[in-house]
Amino acid sequence: MPAGFAAASRAAAVRHEPLLIRRAAVRQDEAMSVVKINVLAVPAEQRETLEKRFASRAHAVESSDGFEWFELLRPLEGTDNYLVYTRWRDEDSFQAWMEGPMKAAHQGGDAQGGERSRPAASGSTLWSFEVVQQAAPARP
Repeated sequence: MPAGFAAASRAAAVRHEPLLIRRAAVRQDEAMSVVKINVLAVPAEQRETLEKRFASRAHAVESSDGFEWFELLRPLEGTDNYLVYTRWRDEDSFQAWMEGPMKAAHQGGDAQGGERSRPAASGSTLWSFEVVQQAAPARP
């Protein structure tokens, strides 16, 4: 239990007042989203290349059916792994994007119609999660 919560609880009990706790909205239901995290091993000399490639395709996923969120996370210390976080309405939405727009983007050449660029990442692993609980900041 957080220290501030415990102190507030004791103070309210001493004054015989109800303790009012402002809670963030928490959602727990059956139709929750899925999260896909692509873990990309990126050597230091390829970081700028990777980030530029993602920036040049910044809006490529946004119009995909079932897409909810994207973040590219740069490591700060202790690892060379970037995390590509995407959130989808369901597994089918993710799979449709993987087999359509994403596949086409990774099989094509560069913007000038030339050969396909060398990957910036030296390896990748896909992690999959089902959202079982989420919270948002409390609103007044």
